[in-house]
Amino acid sequence: MGRVRDSWTLGPALAASVGMWAVATLALAGEPATRGAELLAPFKTELQQALKAGLAEGPVQAVTACQAKAPAIAAAHSQGTVRMGRTSDRLRNPANVAPEWVKPILAGYLGHDSGGGDTLDARPRAAPDLSPRSLEIAPGRMGYVEPIVLQPLCETCHGQQIAPDVAERISLLYPLDAATGFAVGDVRGVFYVEYPAAEATSVDAP
Repeated sequence: MGRVRDSWTLGPALAASVGMWAVATLALAGEPATRGAELLAPFKTELQQALKAGLAEGPVQAVTACQAKAPAIAAAHSQGTVRMGRTSDRLRNPANVAPEWVKPILAGYLGHDSGGGDTLDARPRAAPDLSPRSLEIAPGRMGYVEPIVLQPLCETCHGQQIAPDVAERISLLYPLDAATGFAVGDVRGVFYVEYPAAEATSVDAP
C-alpha cells in the first residue's frame, strides 16, 4: 500500500503516543480545506485525545478507551444534517459498517475494483490513489472520505502480532473483531462525513 504523510501535525512524542490509527491526506500545504475536512477535524481531534489518554495508561486501556468513547464522539459530531464516522472492510466494531456510497471509495483505497457489487474484495488494481474524495452523494448532499493509514504503533492493536493481554481485551470487547493482521502503510479504513451541499465550498467539486 502507498505511504502518505499524516494529516495531523504531531510532534514526535505525540505521534509516538497515538498509535491506534493515523489519517492520510494528500492535500498540499497551503491548499484551502474542503468543508468535509473541516467538519471531520474536531471529530478526529477528540478521538486523538481519547486515545492519547488511554495510551498513557497502556495499550490495554487504549482499547477500552476507544470502545467506550469513540461511538459517543462520532454521535456528538453527527448532529442535524451532518453524519460522520469511521469504517473499514475489516471491522472491529460491527456497528461501523460502511454506508453504501462509501463502499466503492473504500474499495478503491484498498486497491480493489468493486465492480459495482456489494463486496469490497474483488479485482486487485495497481497503485491506488489515496487522495481524499469529495462528491455529491444525493441531491443536496455531499460526501467526503479520507483514508486511515496504519502507522508503526498502530500495530500494537491492529498488527500481525498482538500482545496476549491486548488480544484478550480486544476479544472481550469486540468478539467479532476482524481488524488485526495489518502492516505499516496499509489502509486500515476511512473517515467519512455527509453534509448539506449548501455548506460546500468551491474546493468540494468532484
